[in-house]
Amino acid sequence: MTVPSKLPRLFVRSPLRASTEVVLDRDQTHYLANVLRLKPDSYVLLFNGADGEWCARIDKLAKKTLTLVVEHQTRAQEDGPDLHYLFAPIKRARVDYMAQKATEMGASVLRPTITHRTIAERVKVERLEANAVEAAEQCGILRVPEVHAPQKLAEILKQWNPERLLVVADETAAVSSPLEALASEAARPHAVLIGPEGGFDPEERDLLLSKEFVLPISLGPRVMRADTAAVACLTLVNAVWGDWR
Repeated sequence: MTVPSKLPRLFVRSPLRASTEVVLDRDQTHYLANVLRLKPDSYVLLFNGADGEWCARIDKLAKKTLTLVVEHQTRAQEDGPDLHYLFAPIKRARVDYMAQKATEMGASVLRPTITHRTIAERVKVERLEANAVEAAEQCGILRVPEVHAPQKLAEILKQWNPERLLVVADETAAVSSPLEALASEAARPHAVLIGPEGGFDPEERDLLLSKEFVLPISLGPRVMRADTAAVACLTLVNAVWGDWR
């Protein structure tokens, strides 16, 4: 049977290798069988973040489960940037957007960070994970970022590995050009921190700037919403140190 050139992609947690069977969960079964209306012998692409991407054929379709047979690998596993994304949670819809865009931009870790001015402190890790998975499935990448539970900024900084540079969006940064500021540092494991809508309070800002591993950068003359600042900062980091070079 000829395999179509464009296939739906699904993230699974099963090992992937030729001739193995993968049983999908209820939601994935509903998506393929009832939303896409796929039938037995239809094909999909599978990835699990470790074994690359594989083409699989629908073998058995039951009411609540669907079984696939893995046939051949279509792409070898690729590792993206070693980029952690830290963010102060905001309203739910915009947190969803931030998780999706950070995944598309190559983030390897998502870390909700509670600050003094954080308004939306209740963060559902499962929802962040679901948004990251959906973004990875749609944009063709082969990994899904690891999602951490929310943690206070001061606690994160206490545990921080100083070998990882922490890039912080700061409108008062001494160097006005963000590209110049980033280029002044050698490429190394890095992270991006976007603060709350009201900005960091003075105590937090002083704490951040006291750390040798923190690099404050300006995002220009305009005040951005947190979700816009996230995309801008991740873009700059990818352009200088990431896989856009």
